[in-house]
Amino acid sequence: MRIVSGSLKGRRFSPPSNFKARPTTDFAKENIFNVLNNMIDFEDVSVLDLFSGTGSISLEFASRGCSRIVSVEKSYNHYRFIRKVVAELGLDSKINIVKGCAFKYVEKSTAKFDIVFADPPYDLKEAEELPQKVLEADILNEGGLLVFEHSDKKDYSGLPGFREVRKYGKVNFSIFEKEQ
Repeated sequence: MRIVSGSLKGRRFSPPSNFKARPTTDFAKENIFNVLNNMIDFEDVSVLDLFSGTGSISLEFASRGCSRIVSVEKSYNHYRFIRKVVAELGLDSKINIVKGCAFKYVEKSTAKFDIVFADPPYDLKEAEELPQKVLEADILNEGGLLVFEHSDKKDYSGLPGFREVRKYGKVNFSIFEKEQ
């Protein structure tokens, strides 16, 4: 895996082969970040990365200059790997890694973010409820974006705040905006 842009562009990191995560492909990641780059200025943006997996998305946001990133991952092995990579890259001051359930974090968080990026396992039944839960939880700043990665088998265009969907092969990103 590699960081596709920003100050850490080209840096590679390899999760252990026993990881169960389905990381966002470099192709899909590069494209969705190009879309986001045209919507926002990454400087001083706060990000919540739910279902962090390998930490790839958090690292990409940090490389592009985001000032505060909270990375939530339930698996201890994944959490430990993300901590290791963040420390190796000297990003401890930018990325706060939380070991815990993404749904509980959304439910209990009092922090607000400019971007929430969620990449739950495609086969997780509760994942379908996540966009609505994030938008109702009041964790997005006004005008903030929710980027929800999902399979091509689901359509979220009927939900409030839906802005657009981007498709890259079988990977879909539904983008929602918190109404002002």
